[in-house]
Amino acid sequence: MHIVLVDMPWSTVDAPSLSLGVLRRRVLDVFPGDVVDVVHANLDFIDWVDAQVGFSFEEYDTFVSSYFSGHSEWIFSAALNERPRWKVAEFAEFLDGSVPEPMLAKATELHELAPRYIEDIAARIVAMGPDLVGFTATFAQNAAALAAARAVKALAPDVVTVFGGANCEGPQGAAMHRNFPFVDYVVRGEGELAFPALLDALRTRGEVSEIAGLCWRQPGGASVANRVEARPLPASALVAPEFGDYFERHARSVAGAWVEPRLTVEGSRGCWWGEKHHCTFCGLNGSLMQFRSKDPGRFVDEILGLVERHRILDVWVTDNILDMAYLSSMAPRLRESGYDLRIGYEIKANLRRDQLETLRAAGITYMQPGVENLSSHVLALMDKGVSGCLNARLLRDAETVGINLNWNYLYGFPGETEADYDNVIEQAAALHHLMPPSNATRLKVERFSPYFDRPELGFGDLRPAAQYAHIYDLPEAELSELVYVFDSPHRGIGAGCLDRLRAAVAAWKDAYPISRLTHCDLGDHIVLVDSRPGFSWRLLDLTDPLEVTVFRLLDTPHGLAALTRKAAARHDGVTEDGIAALLERWRELGLVFCDGGQAVHIAPAVANQDLLRLNGDNLGRGEPLVPALARPVTTETAVPAGVGR
Repeated sequence: MHIVLVDMPWSTVDAPSLSLGVLRRRVLDVFPGDVVDVVHANLDFIDWVDAQVGFSFEEYDTFVSSYFSGHSEWIFSAALNERPRWKVAEFAEFLDGSVPEPMLAKATELHELAPRYIEDIAARIVAMGPDLVGFTATFAQNAAALAAARAVKALAPDVVTVFGGANCEGPQGAAMHRNFPFVDYVVRGEGELAFPALLDALRTRGEVSEIAGLCWRQPGGASVANRVEARPLPASALVAPEFGDYFERHARSVAGAWVEPRLTVEGSRGCWWGEKHHCTFCGLNGSLMQFRSKDPGRFVDEILGLVERHRILDVWVTDNILDMAYLSSMAPRLRESGYDLRIGYEIKANLRRDQLETLRAAGITYMQPGVENLSSHVLALMDKGVSGCLNARLLRDAETVGINLNWNYLYGFPGETEADYDNVIEQAAALHHLMPPSNATRLKVERFSPYFDRPELGFGDLRPAAQYAHIYDLPEAELSELVYVFDSPHRGIGAGCLDRLRAAVAAWKDAYPISRLTHCDLGDHIVLVDSRPGFSWRLLDLTDPLEVTVFRLLDTPHGLAALTRKAAARHDGVTEDGIAALLERWRELGLVFCDGGQAVHIAPAVANQDLLRLNGDNLGRGEPLVPALARPVTTETAVPAGVGR
């Protein structure tokens, strides 16, 4: 059997699809006589557009980052709906000036060109002579992938079309299959078992009604959705990806001049925190939250094997959360490998400095820490399991050890107050030396999140996000089953507080490249050096023994009572009022961050920060906020996967 797997726009162009790499390896393991090709249509599209009208990285970056506005998917809506200039005026009205005119003009130009590209890529796929074409559908890939599947089916009706990935999870996959008859099968859930089972049934004319999660059609055309397997695959069943010619193809692409490629790997699926406390806004993992991780030795061997084969040192791990056991198993082995690895990882924000040092020594130099907010009250509304001061500690310690972070400041939670934000905004100037958030972003209600499933949490009136009506020609009832993001009434802070928050984040981002605050503990005294624009002092020497003790205690968050008790155990005459006055003075100097009745000092230990940190406007550029946009059977972005994703 000849199988062609397709990675359509808008998946990231700086890494191969982990999903398709895993599926390719899995199919070849089960059916070694098959031919499995991967079409990197995300790269092809960039080259095609550049040849037609020119394409810059800035334009691409805008489109690939526009998932929540629908900007990128709308480009392929005319091709999907087979109607030229599909809702051009309506979409411009929907955007209402939120997109700069040059970018709207570019999107409209690509919208008009997209049908030609779809015809071209479909003809190329059919010319390969496939028996089956599998499309990964994750985040903003839906419209392009569906349009290509329609075109493939029109050219070659006997070719079997299969979809899988995050956009096919649960009711989404059933709705896709029900509404798009040119999609023959949809694999829902993890695909390592279901996809080979489907291939076996197709080659033997076997029964498909027992393949867990599969959507298929009866002879009369009625869509049937098999029950999704409730048990996730064991970690031992997860195979290493086979990336084939991706890196050679990337080098020949326009994208090769934009970004250096990196490897994508997975060590685990699910979320051990989410199993106990599902963060209220998080829609990742769908119905497969159960955490399981690979044997650490096997995981290290996979990473190093891919590094040696492809001669690439940059690696993105798609796990939603770090397996804490990896700190004493995986990390030391990576450190001992001798490779100058640059690894990106998602972590929970409560890691200590010694744990960050362990990860940094292993080559894990880039993290998405899930900070989200600096107010303990808002973090409790999220069920994050951390406090504002713990998050501030992480920002401080990451600066100390030289780990670069990428995080967003989320707002709009039911029950939050302006006081939660004003307290942070008042202290924002003190944080200018720590990695700033990329943006202040209103939370979106996502399918599979507690906010979606439990209206009593504050979002009872949900409708498919407005952009989807400009992408799909479907009634709202079907959109409600198909889509991932929903519009909801605005909750939480009002416009005035939001303006203050956005201004504070913008000022933080502007000040970060020129701001420093460090401390050097010399035993009997502590020297602090400051260059933050918002403070007039530049050198402070803590020589008072009590102050030295309190500063050291504030390496971890403390409440006033506990801080007083511990200081009093070492010094005479310590009172709660005296400690409170000291904390207030240090807050005015920008030495501590205070929130939720706790305080923590925010001065990184001096460690050549000028050499360790990244500066400039491109911090995080090329790094996915949602780790890779494709995977069928993996956990890139922590969303369960099916065929391709």
